Order: sequence, then structure tokens, then C-alpha cells
Amino acid sequence: GIEWTHIEYFNNAIICDLIENNQTGILAMLDEECLRPGTVTDDTFLEKLNQVCATHQHFESRMSKCSRFLNDTSLPHSCFRIQHYAGKVMYQVEGFVDKNNDLLYRDLSQAMWKASHSLIKALFPEGNPAKINLKRPPTAGSQFKASVATLMKNLQTKNPNYIRCIKPNDKKAAHIFNDALVCHQIRYLGLLENVRVRRAGYAFRQAYEPCLERYKMLCKQTWPHWRGPARAGVEVLFNELEIPEEEFSFGRSKIFIRNPRTLFKLEDLRKQRLEDLATLIEKIYRGWKCRTRFLLMKKSQIVIASWYRRYA
Repeated sequence: GIEWTHIEYFNNAIICDLIENNQTGILAMLDEECLRPGTVTDDTFLEKLNQVCATHQHFESRMSKCSRFLNDTSLPHSCFRIQHYAGKVMYQVEGFVDKNNDLLYRDLSQAMWKASHSLIKALFPEGNPAKINLKRPPTAGSQFKASVATLMKNLQTKNPNYIRCIKPNDKKAAHIFNDALVCHQIRYLGLLENVRVRRAGYAFRQAYEPCLERYKMLCKQTWPHWRGPARAGVEVLFNELEIPEEEFSFGRSKIFIRNPRTLFKLEDLRKQRLEDLATLIEKIYRGWKCRTRFLLMKKSQIVIASWYRRYA
């Protein structure tokens, strides 16, 4: 492993737990209210939240047990606030229950499934008579959680690159830079904490195999094929390039590069090496083409000369 220094940053796990905890999360409370017998309204849902989340440090409501919000006129009685890491967001509970139920009567879904159009049929798989389920249809909240879980599972199998877009102004005009708007977006996206963590640690990390595969042409010992463990190949490569030891560290399965300029240097060297290899391939091809043409012309000259001497 590598040595590391703890950096203070806001952990958004407490907010995620407030929203999607299986027992005490807001979505779980909403599903529980939708399944509860008796009269269920948005107000009863808010009362449920006040009972369960009243002591949560990131939850605010006029009806909660926290007396400091009783006289807060900026927070209506039918709303609650969540203290996200970038700021407070107010949520209006009106329509929560109806939207979460998202009911579609079974006979309607069966009718749509019988449509001749394949797309319409695919949009209503629950209408298939062979898959009739007497259980209550999933709520919008549970569908959302399942969708996010599927997305996260998919992302964990990939190597994603996150692109954050920042609007310079609200007018969609050129040459206008709104400092307050840009600062708000930077703070809301958590870019400041991200940069702090990156600067204190390592800006780039990559598994040994893809790293060696990408930069192996920069070292004669690793090009074109390296016989041995990938980590050993990366060590040979970095020693050959004379990269300062403080600029990188070897982990158990990854190489960690501290400064972006080191990565940029590797990319520049790789780009130059690819151009040199392209020139070498072109030179070899042109030489082969000229030699082949010369040998063909020489052979043709011998044949022509022999036929000429025969009839001269």
C-alpha cells in the first residue's frame, strides 16, 4: 500500500442515509405511508417524517420537535428542508403520496400489452398474463432506488470520467462572467473539496496493466512486449524515464501519480513516440516498396536483355 494523510471533507453519506435508508429514510417512510391502511395524506407523511427525522441534524421542519424552527417564517408548515453540503433545499410535500403511488390499473396495462405495436408492448411488461403478479405495484420511490442501484453497479464495472459544466452567466451570452453564479456552482458541485483532496493526495491513479499497455513504447525494455508482472514493467518504465520518486507511488494494484504535469509529460512523450513509430513504419514501407520495384525492374531487364540477344 501507500502512505496517506487524512483530509477533512464533507461526507455526503449522512445525507444519502437520510434520504434512502431502508428503515428510517425519507423514501422508506413515504413507501410505508403509501402501504399503510386508512387515510393517508401528504400531511400524515410529513408528520411521520417529523417523528422519525426530528432529531436529524440535516432535517428541518416547522412541525418537528426542534423548537428553533417553530418561528421560522421562511419554512411553510407543508414543507421540510434538507441541509445538503452545498446549502439548504426546501421540499413541498404536496403531491408526494400521489406521485409515489404511481398506480396503473392492471386491466389497463393488460390492454396496452395486447397492442400490436412492439414498442407499446415492451413499455407495459406487467400486462403480460403469464407474469401476472398479485403484489402491489412498486412505488415511484422504490423504482428510483432500484434504478440508481443498477446505475451504480454499472458504473463500478467501468472507468468513468466525470465532466462538470459551469455556466458563466444566465443570459447565454458571450464574454459575460458572473462571479457570484460561478462561485455558487463551484461550491454546489463540491469542486473546492475535490481539488483539495486531489492536491493533498494523488491526481491520477491507474491499474498496472492498462498503464503499462499505454506507455510501454516509451522504454526499449518494455517495447514491444514485456515478459513479467505488470508492476515490474511499470517500475522499469518509470526508472527509464527518470521520473522523480516523489511524483508517484506504487500501490498494491495501481500506480498513483501525484501531479498532473507528470501525466501530461507522459502523454506528450507518448504522442511524440507514436509519431516516431508512424514515421518508422512509413520509412520501412517505402523502403520495401522501392526494393520490390527495383527487383522487379531488374528481373524484367534481364528477361528483356536475354530476348534481345537471342534475336539480335
